[in-house]
Amino acid sequence: MTSVNVPGLAPWRDAARTTAERVESLLADLTLEEKVAQLGSVWVQSDEPGNVAPLQDRFTVADGMEERLRYGQGHLTRVYGTAPVSPAEGAARLRSMQEQVMAANRHGIPAIAHEECLTGFATYGATAYPTPLAWAATFDPGLIERMAAAIGADLRAAGVHQGLSPVLDVVRDYRWGRVEETLGEDPYLVGQLGAAYVRGLEGAGVIATLKHFAGYAASRAARNQAPVSIGPRELADVILPPFETALREGGARSVMNSYTDVDGVPVGANPHLLRGVLREEWGFDGTVVADYWSIPFLASMHGVAEDLPDAGAVAMLAGIDVELPETHGYGAHLVGHVRAGRVDEALVDEAVRRVLRQKIELGLLDAAPDADPDSDLAPELAPELDLDSPRNRRLATAVAERSIVLLGNTGRVLPLDPATTARIAVLGPAPTTRVRCSAATPSPTTSSTATPSTAPACRSPPSGSGWRPSSRMPSCATPSAPT
Repeated sequence: MTSVNVPGLAPWRDAARTTAERVESLLADLTLEEKVAQLGSVWVQSDEPGNVAPLQDRFTVADGMEERLRYGQGHLTRVYGTAPVSPAEGAARLRSMQEQVMAANRHGIPAIAHEECLTGFATYGATAYPTPLAWAATFDPGLIERMAAAIGADLRAAGVHQGLSPVLDVVRDYRWGRVEETLGEDPYLVGQLGAAYVRGLEGAGVIATLKHFAGYAASRAARNQAPVSIGPRELADVILPPFETALREGGARSVMNSYTDVDGVPVGANPHLLRGVLREEWGFDGTVVADYWSIPFLASMHGVAEDLPDAGAVAMLAGIDVELPETHGYGAHLVGHVRAGRVDEALVDEAVRRVLRQKIELGLLDAAPDADPDSDLAPELAPELDLDSPRNRRLATAVAERSIVLLGNTGRVLPLDPATTARIAVLGPAPTTRVRCSAATPSPTTSSTATPSTAPACRSPPSGSGWRPSSRMPSCATPSAPT
């Protein structure tokens, strides 16, 4: 084949053509090895002590960069977030890696750079915003959308294309150790605030990644990565709705699978969830990316694959498009499965189409992106990039202030007169029980019947926020008699 890495020559570099035409033109010119390379990732880790992902040391790849980039690369993993780096250092490192990626493959295709960004750009010196539990307490989708837009703007300015957020896991047990990453226990609230975050991130030109699909926070005894034992109705009514909302109303372009198994089937090996629900029922046409090491876990933890090569075949058949954070099960193993007839090449083509489409949407396949110093590969003006700007701090402060919830009317903060006959209804399965919750263990204590001066305050959502209560949620507008 002849190299087509010449600006203006290749149809897939022609921005005047439709995205579909450009994708098909490039796909037709890729070898099997080059196609599979677009479904992998590379993580060049530093020598800094400590891990930023589970079992990071165990899965470190020893091969040199030249061999790993030989046919191209789908993703670059956490160039900014692996070790403390300044914006200038991170941008220089990202630009250098992108240049290596483009030089190594004959089409000059750059990689998608992804980072964590749940409470802000997860890199040294960036603003840390309040946790998602605080977002939920604001009941203000507009504010959360503005926060996410600011996060997305910082990511994009730093040359990052995809953010691994938001977390849409619905909490079922407060002992689960990642509760602070969630938006709580109400599926409607999780979906509305999650969709707002997605709109902000996607509106800034950054691909939002919904996680963890699905059931991650509903594990037995609240143990991390433990099996999930729920029936189809609870899955449909509680776990899945936030994801569908964030896809339909937010426009998320990526979904990350859950580590867990649901009713005995690991999500990474579950075509019913990844192909049936996501694609056939909901019409999702974005990418499904693997949670870190979840493809190797199909062999080492779940035991549904014989070894790493086998895990790659299982994951591709189930519907995982891109392996993160490193390429273990895909790569040469997946090429071998296609040539042996175990995996249909059409499945690979489907996944590659989705990746290439996103690279085109991001502007990465326009004419000569490497020749433009202001391109999205990495900014030249990184030393001037302020990731903790006054704007960011004002937004973080606003979210923190709006998240404050009044649990008692000490000092008569609310204008409620205990001498009146007005009462506030405290509804639910345990209206006379007060529960103090944390990310560790809830501590229930019995309280007396609620009165206007001691009952948890019920407040209306902010005017114009877009918040709409569900039919199960009592109105806060008028105090009602106790039930």
